[in-house]
Amino acid sequence: MVDKISAVKGMNDVLPPQSADWEWLEGVVRDLMRRHAYQNLRTPIVEPTGLFVRGLGEVTDIVEKEMYSFTDRLNGEELTLRPENTAGVVRASIEHSMLYEGGKRLYYMGPMFRHERPQRGRYRQFHQIGAEALGFAGPEVDAEIILLAHHLWQALGLVDVRLEINSLGQLPERQAHRSALIAYLEQHESQLDADAKRRLHTNPLRILDTKNPDLQTLVNAAPKLMDFLGEESLAHFNRLRQMLDASQVAYRINPRLVRGMDYYNLTVFEFITDSLGSQGTICGGGRYDTLIEQLGGKPAPAIGWAMGVERVIELLREQGLLPSTPKPDVYAIIGDATDLPQVLVHLQTLRRAGLSVQMHASPRLEWSGMKAQFKKADASGATYALIFGPQELAQGMVGRKSLRDASAEQDTLALSALASWASDLQSRVL
Repeated sequence: MVDKISAVKGMNDVLPPQSADWEWLEGVVRDLMRRHAYQNLRTPIVEPTGLFVRGLGEVTDIVEKEMYSFTDRLNGEELTLRPENTAGVVRASIEHSMLYEGGKRLYYMGPMFRHERPQRGRYRQFHQIGAEALGFAGPEVDAEIILLAHHLWQALGLVDVRLEINSLGQLPERQAHRSALIAYLEQHESQLDADAKRRLHTNPLRILDTKNPDLQTLVNAAPKLMDFLGEESLAHFNRLRQMLDASQVAYRINPRLVRGMDYYNLTVFEFITDSLGSQGTICGGGRYDTLIEQLGGKPAPAIGWAMGVERVIELLREQGLLPSTPKPDVYAIIGDATDLPQVLVHLQTLRRAGLSVQMHASPRLEWSGMKAQFKKADASGATYALIFGPQELAQGMVGRKSLRDASAEQDTLALSALASWASDLQSRVL
């Protein structure tokens, strides 16, 4: 017996009917992006490793510990399965001169890869939906992109999702804060855990985001970046707050919010829920005004966010907001297999009119009887059964039976009227 092959640990199949939940969510997102004038961009899953080392920062957890990187055995090129997509979007915008005629509003959907310990809502292959506004500098675009995510939660019906915001200022302000932070942490180095000690002189800002409960008192008393912001950075942040207030979007200023990538500056934000345990962030992002230049393009500002699809679907499930599993409108019962060529023509008529039609097909060589087919039709959840029996077909008719209205009697319908009946049924469904 041949050994079966299973999926890679932490990389999951999405099977029916759950895949319908994904399609529904993606449809809501596409409609929302269209209404906000964001256009779809699709980038490769595999990118040069240097893109992420240069873009995300060499001392980030992603680059140090989580990337799936390999050497192309044909040409020796160093490649990586994308762990996030902002760097890829920026790379594409530079390579194709997308900002030549002005700013671009873009969105993407797709799988990302990080070598993490699989747990609820956190997998080695996970999926993100993201929005990026490239070439826009003002806080009004910060507000627009935060409101875009806020409107998505409203469109999905999600509740108990809170917004946290912060400002990381500009590089000189972060450098001044960094020096003060290192000095403070060095005074308390004996209290730091191994991870914090490792980051102390390479990426001390990330220590503020520690999940170690033993360090919470220490980091709460650490110097706050907000106290080092200059007039322009504060004006940018306060203008963003004014626009969020005007839109009646509730938020909390979290001075410890820093995000996981080195490319952020000024505005950063996260949408958080308490319903998913420790994996509470369902969407996060911020402004990255230096990344385009850092990756070889002409200096241009940018801001974006990414949303974890698995986490959002889990939250929708927790709140009972996922739609019911789609059911076919029609189940086609076929009396004689020899009539299949003729029946298929009529089923295509129904499908062209917009109906979902499931044709009976026997898993074995012998054809199923009418009684067995009716059981299958009822189990499918279809609204109607259409019975293509030899007698009905000979008369140019088809039997029609409502499977969801027990009081409705079976009747017949002219085959020539199938298209108009289907259009009428489709209009009632919509």
